[in-house]
Amino acid sequence: MANLAHAISLFRSGALSRSDFFAQVDSVLAMDQANAVRLLETLVEEHAKTPLPPDVYAEVQRRIAGVVESRQGLGPDETCVQTKPGDRATPQPTSSARGSTGIPNDEQSDAAPERIKGVGDTLNGRFVLEECIGFGGMGTVYKALDLRKLEASDRKPYIAIKVLNAQFRGHPKSLIALQREARKAQTLAHPNIVSVYDFDRDGSMVYLTMEYLSGKPLSRTLRMPDFKGMPYVEAMRIVNGMGKALAYAHERGFVHCDFKPANVFLTDSGNVKVIDFGIARVFQKPEEEADATVFDAGSLGALTPAYASPEMLEHREPDPRDDIYALACITYELLTGRHPFDRLSATQARDAGMKPQQPKNLGRSQWRALKTALSLDRESRTPTVARFLKEISGERSAAVPVTLVASGLMIIVLVATGLTYYYYWQSRAGVDDERSATIPAPAQNVPSTAPVPSTAPVPSTAPPMAQTPSTETRTSSLSVAAVMPILAGVPCSALHPAARDHALQVEGYLPKNFGTTRLKDMLSSVPGATSVDLNVQEVTDDECSVIKLFARYWIMNRQAGGAASMHTRKRNTELTEGDPLIVDITTPGYDSYVNIDYYVLDGSVVHLLPSPRARDNQAPAKYTATIGSLGNWVISKPFGNELLVLLITPVPLFDSLRAESEPKADYLRAVEQRLEQIAGKYGAEKIAVDFVQITTKARKP
Repeated sequence: MANLAHAISLFRSGALSRSDFFAQVDSVLAMDQANAVRLLETLVEEHAKTPLPPDVYAEVQRRIAGVVESRQGLGPDETCVQTKPGDRATPQPTSSARGSTGIPNDEQSDAAPERIKGVGDTLNGRFVLEECIGFGGMGTVYKALDLRKLEASDRKPYIAIKVLNAQFRGHPKSLIALQREARKAQTLAHPNIVSVYDFDRDGSMVYLTMEYLSGKPLSRTLRMPDFKGMPYVEAMRIVNGMGKALAYAHERGFVHCDFKPANVFLTDSGNVKVIDFGIARVFQKPEEEADATVFDAGSLGALTPAYASPEMLEHREPDPRDDIYALACITYELLTGRHPFDRLSATQARDAGMKPQQPKNLGRSQWRALKTALSLDRESRTPTVARFLKEISGERSAAVPVTLVASGLMIIVLVATGLTYYYYWQSRAGVDDERSATIPAPAQNVPSTAPVPSTAPVPSTAPPMAQTPSTETRTSSLSVAAVMPILAGVPCSALHPAARDHALQVEGYLPKNFGTTRLKDMLSSVPGATSVDLNVQEVTDDECSVIKLFARYWIMNRQAGGAASMHTRKRNTELTEGDPLIVDITTPGYDSYVNIDYYVLDGSVVHLLPSPRARDNQAPAKYTATIGSLGNWVISKPFGNELLVLLITPVPLFDSLRAESEPKADYLRAVEQRLEQIAGKYGAEKIAVDFVQITTKARKP
């Protein structure tokens, strides 16, 4: 790369004529074909320092692209096309006809093949290719100006365009491959996955349009000469971004199949984006992808040797664990600055009996997690990305907290869960520690305002020796089932009962105009109940619509033991003007999406998570986190009783980010419709809700 930079420097100084400069470029390309992508990066970096003449810059790009398209073997870091037995490659023409100086000359021969378009050219009269920004597994990627957006005064008129390489254009199924890529990628709507728009063609050139990202590929960071690894917390931020993208794709039946540093993009705003799902293949749900039997993009055989699992190199069916192997390789590089197997392919490393060395900045349990993900045998490799992220974070040990969200609002993983919840559970010990029986989960068709009566016998935790025959008779007469009709008659409420011996406990929320005194009087008449203990909060009429919508899911969450929970740092939930709003949450035992909304007295709802300041809201199973620790949210007018709602869903609540604040009524209508869809597809038990009512007041002068 230094030779190319030196040639550019000589050309700028006038020491080389144009023809001599192109001769130097050809010489560099001939000597260093295996590093064509690095040569492109050198060209881009040098051009950024002092721009070259547009035609010269474009011509050097074309020559580098020609090398990539024509050569058969690529370096271990780059995507190559495997040839399976029986496959026959179709010879491809060179990129263009050239005169003696190397500059394209379309008039040199009438029989010359169509010239490949590059920087300065326009596709379909709409997209102006302004800059070559990289090579993907299936094509060359350009920054392009969308003239239609420019005409409409769009603030972001630039897009990225991937033009299919000649190597793939010659493949009889290449157009189908790109069409499948576009359709599949369009279904992967995730903040850590690049947005794909459409695909089209201009003559023989086939291309894909996608969002333009400002930043750099992860490969550029890893290839810096002085890169020796990065701190654990910084590396984990990138690993979490990559992992969430892969986990999201795996949940929808896709394996990336060519996951590598060049396909991970670090944006200038600090986000992590995974690109190029171009050769992803469906590994499940064949009934939803009937056309997969007609065309399989994996038949193109594209992969990157240094990051391909042994099973991929052996042409076995794709599996999520193939991506996990690649993710583990990149994680190792981020932490150490070197590849775990010295850039050898997985099969070479396996045959040589190579064993990766433990990074110095990993503890024993974290190293065990990384080593398992690096296994050269699929069956013993970590089965899911979520498990890898959980184990590499060191959640089970007293590890350093891991930053999950880097955009303003921070979620910090608290490993010592017991410490976090000590004060909270101590304050609730009088209720929760004595609970001995709960009712089964209600059926999915039960109205949201009414729990389902249970006819099942309620077990007792009273010591057997302490029970006399008369006690047993009296205990059995206190049935939670008898309580349910009473609770169901309380309008606009979320109430959950539990019983022990003759003591009845009820927790939850009910309208202020109904009152706790009235409820207690009604429950005191239940046969067998000698005492009634209420841990109930009264809500205003303004909060009624919120309680009514989410009551069903709150009740099921309580019946499941409150796996999803939220509470403020202040035990009395009283907050003063100017106080930061900080909440601690836990998620249930499955991968989920966390939504936290603040219902304000003025009739609006503010979205704390996700929001423009904190877009990333995906969490692994049983995560404990703190939200708002950076002081992004502070208490202000109006003051009074307000409600916070934690809503856990198995998939994103909405396809796109909503405005940070919106009218409550509009939001509740949208949420109700969406929750019906999610419950119908995934089951209502996969939706969990918790409430926190806070009291806000003005600061005394």
